[in-house]
Amino acid sequence: MDAPTVSDVEYDKLFKELQELEKKYPEFKSANSPTNKVGGAAEKKFAQYKHKERLYSLDNTYSYYDLELWYDKLQKNYSLQEAPELVCELKIDGLAISLNYENSTFVLGATRGDGVVGENITNNLKTIKAIPSKITENIKSMEVRGEVFMPVDVFEKLNESQKANNAKIFANPRNAAAGSLRQLDAEITRERNLSMFAYYGRIDSDELSIKSHSEMLKFLKFQGFNVNPNYKVCKNVDEAIKYCKIWDKKRKNLDYATDGVVIKVNSFELQNEMGFTARAPRWATAYKFPPEEVSTVVEDIEVNVGRSGAVTPVAVLEPVFISGSTVQRATLHNFDEIKRLNINIGDRVLIKKAAEIIPKVICVTEHAEGVAKAFEPPVYCPSCGTKLVPVEGEVNLYCPNKNACPEQIKAKIEYWTSKDCMDMEGVGGNIVSKLVDCGMVKTPADLYKLSIDDLKKLNLVADKSSQNLYNAIQSSKNPTLARFINSLGIRHVGKEMSELLANKFLTLESLQKAGIDDILSIDGCGEKIAVSILDFFADSYNNDILNDLKSLGVVPKNVEDNRVSRILEGMTFVITGTLSDTRDKFSAIIKANGGKTASSVSKNTSYVLAGENPGSKYDKAQALGVKVINENEFRQMIGS
Repeated sequence: MDAPTVSDVEYDKLFKELQELEKKYPEFKSANSPTNKVGGAAEKKFAQYKHKERLYSLDNTYSYYDLELWYDKLQKNYSLQEAPELVCELKIDGLAISLNYENSTFVLGATRGDGVVGENITNNLKTIKAIPSKITENIKSMEVRGEVFMPVDVFEKLNESQKANNAKIFANPRNAAAGSLRQLDAEITRERNLSMFAYYGRIDSDELSIKSHSEMLKFLKFQGFNVNPNYKVCKNVDEAIKYCKIWDKKRKNLDYATDGVVIKVNSFELQNEMGFTARAPRWATAYKFPPEEVSTVVEDIEVNVGRSGAVTPVAVLEPVFISGSTVQRATLHNFDEIKRLNINIGDRVLIKKAAEIIPKVICVTEHAEGVAKAFEPPVYCPSCGTKLVPVEGEVNLYCPNKNACPEQIKAKIEYWTSKDCMDMEGVGGNIVSKLVDCGMVKTPADLYKLSIDDLKKLNLVADKSSQNLYNAIQSSKNPTLARFINSLGIRHVGKEMSELLANKFLTLESLQKAGIDDILSIDGCGEKIAVSILDFFADSYNNDILNDLKSLGVVPKNVEDNRVSRILEGMTFVITGTLSDTRDKFSAIIKANGGKTASSVSKNTSYVLAGENPGSKYDKAQALGVKVINENEFRQMIGS
């Protein structure tokens, strides 16, 4: 949706934590893990396009030490006698796209999507002047990849215009570029003055004999593509690090956002030898610049109330431009953090954000003596006036008026309508806020009681908007059970736990009747989560809403139990080698009989199911003493 909720730094930190956990506990690694994925799914509003060759993501690092480790590992793993030559390019903060040329003419362009399938946005890409409609060389078929971006001066003018028209303000140039490129009206894209840097070319035939990445960049420039002029061929990693250090300072003078350096092995022959992991090339990595830090003044401290009732402070800042966007607010997390940082209204503080969205206050650099106003935590809820209460073991204060506090109601209903919950397209925060403020909606069930005439009272742009909102609400009545559970907003229960609960209990009624032991039998479900679930369904107010929803036809779909037996329950299998059918088929059979599968062998593996040419997994099983079985032995286990 071009509106990420955390910074790249925070995401990357969590991503690395996940990688470490998957190494330590491979039996819990999911086939749908982000470590196996490249990006997001293609949006349905555009025609989908399957890429001829997969578009990968990039691994990244935030330290020169890790960069040296990556380089040393390449030399060691591939027994290179000489240090491989590298190419350093500025990492453009934009949207990755693929351009297809047939008989030297641009015929189709698409977003990266999930790397395999992207969105066909050809008409929008044709409006970008930096993308040539014809190339110089007479080539039958060629694919060019690049990054579409919005220049900083264009971004600033766009936001000024958006603000004047009371329209959406973009957080940074990357979001603005992505949003502009996904317009259904190509004329809007044309008005946004986007640009592009090309960084990759693939020709179906080898007629031109281009043997390195630097040669390809020169070739692309000759064909009329906009190639970033600041790339450099480096003899080794030391030269690459020197390049990174130079551009960490110089990047602030550029008219486009860059958040790091992409470093690639120059030789195509070496690239082909090194290949790819599940999500990224082994022969390339991205060095991310350290977070930019900027000084500003705390003009005020506001207090927000979330859907759980947690009351959190937010610093209102003197507007400051940082990492490609203007920042006016920064989270202070909780009142203990205010004390720890010793922040008062009027103080000068240092904030940082890694070319991203969520800014954070690092420290106070100057107390405004005689002017600074000390901040005292509130005693009463700023939304409903109820006295706030602490919760044992937590740092937040909470508003206990959970069923009548306006801000809590708004937050709960906005969560109900969100993409991962009931997915009501168009029913966002502004609409929900208006509905609650005018008294039309107090619970999620009230949404389904609204008529088109009710929605017209919100003074939307046109009658059609009211009809679209009505349709979006009504079409959400029969979600999957997992979505429905997630929508309930049970404390400590998120998207993943909702799926586990749905697969365990299969129906909402079974979940409502479940005891604590039933819930605790789910892997990863602790006592805190189990108690929270029991408390939710024991609450008469919640049950009244559930009954109200049911009477309005809001009924989740039951999960079909595809298990044929529980004979393999509690067992974890690793599949390797060539079997009589695909690994996916055998994995499905294991799960249908109550078992689990993992991608690598560990001490927690129950069995390794091995076919012909089993490879290293067989060797590791032998070393760990894990039992190896063949296909016939497996069939005997399940009685088939």
